[in-house]
Amino acid sequence: MKKFNKILSILLALVMVLSLAACGGDTTTTEATTTAADVTEGTTSEAGTYVDPYADLADDYDALSQAIYDDVLGEFYTYYQEAQAETTDALRFAKMAIAEAKMLSAGIFLPTTSQGGNYAMTRVAPYTNTPILFGNDTERKHDRIVTTEPIEAAHIAEMKAKWTELVGTGTYEQYVKDYLTEKGYTIKDTHVDYFDADPETWDVLATSNAADSEVLVQTYDGLVEYDMENQVQPALAESWTTTDNEDGTQTWTFKLRQGQVWVDNQGRKVDDVTADDFVAGMQHVCDAMGGLEYLLGAGCANIVNVDAYVNGEVTDFTQVGVKAVDDYTVEYTLTQPTSYFITMLGYGVFAPMSREYYESMGGKFGAEFDASAADYTYGKGPDSIAYCGPFRITSFTSNNTIVFETNESYWNVDGNNLKSLTLMYTDGSDPQKPYDDFFNGVVDTMGMTAERVEMAKADGNFDKYAYVSDTDATSYCGFFNVNRTAYANYNDANMGVSTKSDEDKVRSVAAMRNQNFRLALAMSIDRAAYNAQSVGEELKLNSLINSYIPGTFVNLPEEVTVEINGESKTYPAGTFYGQIVQDQLTADGVELTVWNGTSSSGFDGWYNVEASQAHLAAAVEELAAEGIEISAENPIYLDVPVRTDYEVSMNQKQAIKQSVEATTNGAIIINLVEYSTRDTYLDATYWYGAGYEANFDFNDGSGWSPDYGDPSTYLGTMLPQYAGYMTKCLGLF
Repeated sequence: MKKFNKILSILLALVMVLSLAACGGDTTTTEATTTAADVTEGTTSEAGTYVDPYADLADDYDALSQAIYDDVLGEFYTYYQEAQAETTDALRFAKMAIAEAKMLSAGIFLPTTSQGGNYAMTRVAPYTNTPILFGNDTERKHDRIVTTEPIEAAHIAEMKAKWTELVGTGTYEQYVKDYLTEKGYTIKDTHVDYFDADPETWDVLATSNAADSEVLVQTYDGLVEYDMENQVQPALAESWTTTDNEDGTQTWTFKLRQGQVWVDNQGRKVDDVTADDFVAGMQHVCDAMGGLEYLLGAGCANIVNVDAYVNGEVTDFTQVGVKAVDDYTVEYTLTQPTSYFITMLGYGVFAPMSREYYESMGGKFGAEFDASAADYTYGKGPDSIAYCGPFRITSFTSNNTIVFETNESYWNVDGNNLKSLTLMYTDGSDPQKPYDDFFNGVVDTMGMTAERVEMAKADGNFDKYAYVSDTDATSYCGFFNVNRTAYANYNDANMGVSTKSDEDKVRSVAAMRNQNFRLALAMSIDRAAYNAQSVGEELKLNSLINSYIPGTFVNLPEEVTVEINGESKTYPAGTFYGQIVQDQLTADGVELTVWNGTSSSGFDGWYNVEASQAHLAAAVEELAAEGIEISAENPIYLDVPVRTDYEVSMNQKQAIKQSVEATTNGAIIINLVEYSTRDTYLDATYWYGAGYEANFDFNDGSGWSPDYGDPSTYLGTMLPQYAGYMTKCLGLF
């Protein structure tokens, strides 16, 4: 059941050995003799001739990916493994910070922005769905308190301040209702919001796409749920206990509420909710392998034998560490104590699934699982899943609307603040429509682009209603493709076709494998100018991030001593993660500021013209030794996708192009590869399934939101051998 074993010869093998000198160099091709054991920083050949150091691996994609990964991220992986071996949270956090510093200094991606930090207007009271920084609970909307009138910015500020005072008391929800009523607002039980992509599947257990999970999280309940005050509350489980066992394992036991049922999208009962639903759900995650099954295994949830089952080493699922002790008791056995396990349970991979309903839709388990079977209809639409959450999907029109109605069988139906929810589709191409929709009462929330800010100022609405939204823990990044093999979209050979010559393709791949070149590129991008195209000049720094993991995501629970470049350094309890990342970067002499003493965001610690030019000079020298000349007369061409139907995208990519070409004095030229629709753009930048389908050299179209409350939720996305979800953004695995 190994997820991938791709053997292929794609365009990378087009020219394994190629003359790349700019003027009059030796044009004779030379037989490649490099083996995997020879792969280091590159291969020097006769003057003017480039020899691909990975040529012998061209026909084995997995081996090629691993060799390149070892070169660009091997140091990070070593430190990450050391961190995961630690038994205390403090040591693990500190060593993960060191691992992240090594990853950032590799220059394989450029952190860009978080989500939020822009002007917005809303009818939704702040923090009335949990503001927790991780997991799917942040997308649950059933508790939202919504008014018929736009909420004034001053009132939003007052409620936020009161939240800080009341957090942990269990009284914030009632305070908000009383406050809004006192201020003359009318609270309603309907809510309309936007969505920007149809679910690719309606099976929440078989997907890793945020666009899917953000819709489907409304339809099921988990064992626990974070409330408005960021406190874990019982959901389908009414209680739980934890036991540390003598053999080093840990057992979590959950007692379920009795009398809960599954219904279809018309509200008709199809099954009872029992402990076996959590066993069936987890086996289906592992069978379907939608991309997040790794969250259940080593380094994440640490559930016994999950990895062995996914890899086909164990075929009997009863050997995996999840079982139904009885109808209302589910038990998880972990390979080691895992303090953050409770923070993972709101995520989709822990969702239950009715075994009986799944099988009635043609679903099978284990070796018999086959989603392509003619009789397999599970998850094909909102009428082919069962519901145990607060809402049922009663209507769906592609790229138009998704309508949710109350699930009257939901255990806490009387506690729902909303009775109906409608999601309206937007592709973001029309800046005027969301503005009009908001003030016409069609939708209840509106993020404000620079254009909408000007509209609101012209209409006199800005000062009264515009507030600055909170940033979250999402990390959007610009990824550097170090193993590019696709020069057209994976699903359409005529779409997104690169205009680069074969020679330029080989030159750019070789350059992107050079650490100094990647750092030069990363430090040449004026991210503030880039972000201003989206949020405006006033807020251009607000949402800028400088690290993959927010520096305040965790702090040390106790004093700890670690070695940084051979010197012992002691950090007191309470030290933020970001401080340790910065200390390691500083010790390594990397010209990055990712922590300013209190935060890792709100400033640009990457853009550095002088440092970029110094790294480029080093890269030019190193690549010249490999037979590649880089100069303004013979530049490296890099393809960057851009949406021509979306002005913000066009302006952002122009900002990148101008900044890179000016900083590098034309030694790097940005080719803007145009896409006229959102979907074709996403084919190149987001929807591809493996690294060899990534059709770009640099791409800012993806990012990561944390799944649970531990740094491994981010760093684990950069692991090799298909264990890391984001390595495909680097052209690997």
